[in-house]
Amino acid sequence: MALLTAIALTIFMAEAQIPNPFPIPGIKLGLANIVTVYAMFVLGPADTLMILISRVFLGSVFSGQMMTFFYSLSGGLACYIAMLGLRRILTRKQIWVCSAIGGACHNAGQLAAAILIARTPALIAYLPYLLPAGLAAGLFTGLCTQFLTARLDKLQTTKRA
Repeated sequence: MALLTAIALTIFMAEAQIPNPFPIPGIKLGLANIVTVYAMFVLGPADTLMILISRVFLGSVFSGQMMTFFYSLSGGLACYIAMLGLRRILTRKQIWVCSAIGGACHNAGQLAAAILIARTPALIAYLPYLLPAGLAAGLFTGLCTQFLTARLDKLQTTKRA
């Protein structure tokens, strides 16, 4: 779990250095979520939650932007809850579906936090842009996770033989 948290934190910090090419705040690939999705399907819900909360907290501390803690945590927990439910009905061959839906829920959770923190309900106007962006980013990270788990399963099978 510590290794996965360190990997996720490293990816998060590296991605934070890349300027956002989109005119809407909050749209990014969220590559650290590859680790979260992987953990959900390989380690289980409890370990995944610990990794998620650790990454969000440490990422906020290391980036020096503690306000992002609330946005990241709300988005991460919304994604976690969605994936937790989907994990029960989807197989490891459908990780990409779980991740895509989780990505949309992540953006919805962040938007909900922004509305509560800013006390500006008009921010809901971003929803038609954030949901498709979350689906696309979640699809990408889900496919990455799908390929990663398939590769690691193959390596483990080869190692046993």
